[in-house]
Amino acid sequence: MSTTSPIYATPRKQRSRLQRNIGRVAYYALVLVVVGITFFPIYWMVVSILQPTKYSTHFPPPMVPKGANLGVFTELFDTKPIGSWILNSTLLALAATVIVVFLSILGAYTLSCLRWKGRTAFAVFLLMTQMLPEALIVVPIFKIFTNFPVIHVDIRNNLFGLSLIDAAFILPIGVWVLKNLYDTIPREVQEAARVDGAGSMRILFQIIMPLTMPGLVAVGVVAFFYAWNEYLFAQLLTDDRSLWPAAVGLGQMKTMLDTPIEQQLAAGMLFSIPPVIFYLVMQRYIVAGITAGAVKG
Repeated sequence: MSTTSPIYATPRKQRSRLQRNIGRVAYYALVLVVVGITFFPIYWMVVSILQPTKYSTHFPPPMVPKGANLGVFTELFDTKPIGSWILNSTLLALAATVIVVFLSILGAYTLSCLRWKGRTAFAVFLLMTQMLPEALIVVPIFKIFTNFPVIHVDIRNNLFGLSLIDAAFILPIGVWVLKNLYDTIPREVQEAARVDGAGSMRILFQIIMPLTMPGLVAVGVVAFFYAWNEYLFAQLLTDDRSLWPAAVGLGQMKTMLDTPIEQQLAAGMLFSIPPVIFYLVMQRYIVAGITAGAVKG
């Protein structure tokens, strides 16, 4: 005979159900708060673009837009080369992404699959380069680009030169992410390919790369976003305004005499749309690649 009476069991189940419901409500309430905090700046950007400046600068500002200023985008394209800026950012990001992905593949394969003296020390030193802030090497970079070694020419005002700088900063991370992925591939797979007569490059491009494609995509996405937000070196090394990426162009829209708030926000919205679309398309590969590269099997 059971020692637990139904009279006592029912209140206990009710308390357990009540605790679960309270926990579920608290969880969804927290999610709503986080989502609201995350998306409020985007909402306020849209409101500030649509309504006249006198409402946006009023305190307290209205949370619902008053009026509509739909001509701000037309005015932006008429007064600023925003299309050229976004195109420059796209070319810069794509060039840096191609360079980083290609060199990361070769560097990771060298560190993971080949055996040579000083390999571990070189890998650690490569990662330690991430400790150097950009501002620390601005002057040396400017000197190098003004009088480029060997050819002794000024390669400033060159998007490809900027892409080399961005690639140099993100390359160590790309090499290490792919190296950890290459380490998870069984050595027997490579040895079997060598027995069949495959060389190192064939093993890399036909066997290793297809097995680590998510990590490769993740490295490319990280490189794209890093180069897309390029500002410091682009501001330093590009005197030609037609070569400005969007980040530099947006920064130059603010002057001592005038600050076109609506145009700045509209340009910022246009500037953020391409990387958001790119991230949404590549999201599943990013998660798979980062988690795979973070844990060594």
